[in-house]
Amino acid sequence: MPTLKISNTVTLDENEIEITAIRASGSGGQKVNKVSAAIHLRFDVEASSLPEYYKEKLLESRDKRITKEGIVVIKSQQHRSQEQNRTEALERLVELVKSVNVVQKKRVPTKPTKGSVNRRLSAKKKQADKKRLRGRVDA
Repeated sequence: MPTLKISNTVTLDENEIEITAIRASGSGGQKVNKVSAAIHLRFDVEASSLPEYYKEKLLESRDKRITKEGIVVIKSQQHRSQEQNRTEALERLVELVKSVNVVQKKRVPTKPTKGSVNRRLSAKKKQADKKRLRGRVDA
């Protein structure tokens, strides 16, 4: 029973992942029309053995690869061999699951320095003077 390692404590059983070989789209010559080298991966988040935290975060995420029904769909057709595409699809699934565990740093708003404010204002004043001097002259 092969498993995918998400983290030290979380693993994913490959039996929960549905992998289908399909023919790749696009140009590619004679081989692309007769060999099913592309991989179509489907993973049902709600029916999986992932911890509830991962399930909630995955379903909340606005990733276009997750359908409304909670199924992750990944298509891999970069490589010419089916095995390489399968490996890449599984890696992309692991990266997607890992990405929900990353906590974004809270942005700390900063103030501009006094020097940068003075430079900006003096540049504005200089530009305004230039435009004013180009105006009409009263005689």
